[in-house]
Amino acid sequence: MTTSTHDRDIDDAIDYVNARPRPLALYYFGDNGPERRRVLGRTTSGNVTVNGTLMHVAQDDLPFGGVGASGMGKYHGIEGFRTLSHPKGIYVQGRWNATRMLRAPFNTRTETLLNFLLR
Repeated sequence: MTTSTHDRDIDDAIDYVNARPRPLALYYFGDNGPERRRVLGRTTSGNVTVNGTLMHVAQDDLPFGGVGASGMGKYHGIEGFRTLSHPKGIYVQGRWNATRMLRAPFNTRTETLLNFLLR
């Protein structure tokens, strides 16, 4: 199978992108076909705009952010809320704590429970 000049050009463009730090955005101009899938599948970047530029930034329901040196995180929509929020999980042990019975010193209640579970 021979490789066309066009295919080599696309591969050269992919190699060019991959040889540098990850871009904040990638702009692809072309048809919806195997070539586009090849470019998008073989490169890593922040957002991608197909057949246009910069409009991905204005889409408040799409995450925005880069990869690696171009930045990290996502700054729009629910993804931005999750990225910029720092939720803290808090667990409060209830009054009845079964694990307390599994720690020394053991008592008769622990022995009764273990006997029940092991029968």
